[in-house]
Amino acid sequence: MRIFKFGGASVKDADGLKNLVKVLEQVGYQDTFLVISAMGKITNAMEGVVNAYFQDKTLLAAALQEVLDYHLQVLKELFAAPDHPIYKDVHSLVEEVKGFLAWNKSPKYNFVYDQVVSYGELLSTTIVSAYLNEVGIRNSWLDIRNFIKTDNNYRDVDIQWEKTQERVSQGLEKGKLYVSQGFIGSDENNFTTTLGREGSDYTAAILAYCLNAHSVTIWKDVPGVLNADPRYFEESQLLNKISYREAIELAFYGASVIHPKTLQPLQRKEIPLYVKSFLHPTDPGTMVGKGEGIDPKIPCFIVKKNQVLMKLSSLDFAFIVEDNISDLFKLLHDYKMKVDMIQNSAISFSVCVDNKFGRLEELLDHLKGKFKVVYHEGVSLYTIRHFDAQSIDSLQNGKEVLLEQRGKETVQLVVK
Repeated sequence: MRIFKFGGASVKDADGLKNLVKVLEQVGYQDTFLVISAMGKITNAMEGVVNAYFQDKTLLAAALQEVLDYHLQVLKELFAAPDHPIYKDVHSLVEEVKGFLAWNKSPKYNFVYDQVVSYGELLSTTIVSAYLNEVGIRNSWLDIRNFIKTDNNYRDVDIQWEKTQERVSQGLEKGKLYVSQGFIGSDENNFTTTLGREGSDYTAAILAYCLNAHSVTIWKDVPGVLNADPRYFEESQLLNKISYREAIELAFYGASVIHPKTLQPLQRKEIPLYVKSFLHPTDPGTMVGKGEGIDPKIPCFIVKKNQVLMKLSSLDFAFIVEDNISDLFKLLHDYKMKVDMIQNSAISFSVCVDNKFGRLEELLDHLKGKFKVVYHEGVSLYTIRHFDAQSIDSLQNGKEVLLEQRGKETVQLVVK
């Protein structure tokens, strides 16, 4: 079986779904599992629903109506008959969100987030499946929550691999075309969980691992994996082939094309990953698999924006050594800070973090009791793999470098 993952950009509107059909017609769809993300920016819209629920319930009805109207517009362009069952299905899904928010008693943001935001994927896959059937591509819609089981650490779950493997192995047939959701799973109480932003790639890898899939293909609006994100860098070049190790390094440092968790299950079973353009589906794209390094071997640029750089100094000039550092990492873990870079000297410790869960102020209050704290918000962390002098100069030009770290293959710069 092959696993195809289509992200939000590929199914953002009616034209996107029509193009998805063209892709399947060109590359085939027998014995294939389609993992589909929420349409366009619907995940952001669903987050708006959650925020309205917690911050201002007078905005809730409008936020939900925005989600419904978006999908209804797509339906009008795809289904000629206004009484097609898909309209009722979409309305029912939105009503389910309303129903949950009406009876929910939990004050926990992350729990509510997972129950609500997951409907972006449920809506998109319901529409994709119906449209494929409408144009003669027979498929089976699946609720992926019945297959991917997780713990209940909402918004940042771990996979329960044995339970997931058992359900996937027993529940799927060979030779069919399946349509299901990325990004979501369920816990032991069957509450919905999410795998993190961009988690649809991870869903594809989980399924590939459990099914011993032939390959995974991620369909993007770029020709493959590039050595730099064209949104932030003027020149970028296609990488033809990347080893698992190199791809994991790039993902770890924040390369946006491949989700950091995606590669590990694929590498364990040596399942190749292809990154291809849904606009040019027969082009070779990029292959990630067993081998050495990258082809061509050129500097690769990665940027993480809106980071926080903290410099901690001991109040009494005592060394910052193992016991202090152990305590610091426990605090970073407790306050859910993703550490992207660290550097320490005898009496100082610098760390660049992603304040994903908005708990920076709490952490700073805790740290200021033990350390002198200097911090910068809104900084950018640049990473260059396989750097040379020219590539470093190109980044430093006109920027204030707050912190620099170099290794044999990698240089990192924190800049304002």
